[in-house]
Amino acid sequence: MKYVIDTHILLWLIFDPDKIDTKKLELLKNPKNGVFVTNISFWEVALKYGLGKLELDGLVPDQLQDVVKQMGIEVHSIDPLSMSSVYKLQKMENHRDPFDRLIIWDCIQQGYTLVSDDSKFKQYEDVGLKLI
Repeated sequence: MKYVIDTHILLWLIFDPDKIDTKKLELLKNPKNGVFVTNISFWEVALKYGLGKLELDGLVPDQLQDVVKQMGIEVHSIDPLSMSSVYKLQKMENHRDPFDRLIIWDCIQQGYTLVSDDSKFKQYEDVGLKLI
């Protein structure tokens, strides 16, 4: 099974894995599962870090790719078709985050399961998102 982790799950895995519920953590640590983070998550982290909205406990965003690789997490590059067709994703009430919407749309398009603790994502299950 291919699982894509949301940006906050990535940051929790690196800096505070105790924040991730046990079921999700076991799933992510199971070597039979493919665990991926999108290239968009790196961009999101870099932008928020640059704006002073995110602290990385002594790391800088440039180092995250190496940390991810050491953790056995693969990088999934969102393709241009998913990027250019994200406008087709139904707009949901109280959720306009462009990073999230692109990750959600790509997971729907590719048939991947998204791992997130964001309660706003549940509303996308009605349009095809597989969510844990």
